[in-house]
Amino acid sequence: MRLTGTDPTSGLLPALFEWIRSNDTRPVLGTCAGAILLADPQDGGGPLVDAVIDRNAYGRQADSFQATLEASLLGRDFPGVFIRAPRFLSNGEGAEVAVLHGDEVVGVMTGNRLALTFHPELSADIGFHRWLLETAANGGSA
Repeated sequence: MRLTGTDPTSGLLPALFEWIRSNDTRPVLGTCAGAILLADPQDGGGPLVDAVIDRNAYGRQADSFQATLEASLLGRDFPGVFIRAPRFLSNGEGAEVAVLHGDEVVGVMTGNRLALTFHPELSADIGFHRWLLETAANGGSA
């Protein structure tokens, strides 16, 4: 699926990607499908995070699960909720591992662009959202 074309309703994502690319210090948080778009925007430009991702790699809706994650970005554990989650196949040299589920990378960061394969918004823990807001309030530095 290409996001460019003549359909006038397809302009939102390319405009969003252009906005993200226009400022390397701008903090961005992409969760689940957002992580897929950051790793593989399919808009003719390069990836927005340095990682390769596989959509729905954990399986079907029935395979969804919750797990305690090691969130080095937050400096503590985090309650992860995975729903038909994508899986990082690899992360490049430009990506910092931000979150682990055991030995598996479930969160990567390139600059201030954070891609998570789980849904932090479905837990009561606001740590990643706080990171986003605090980084934005500090002009791009956490």
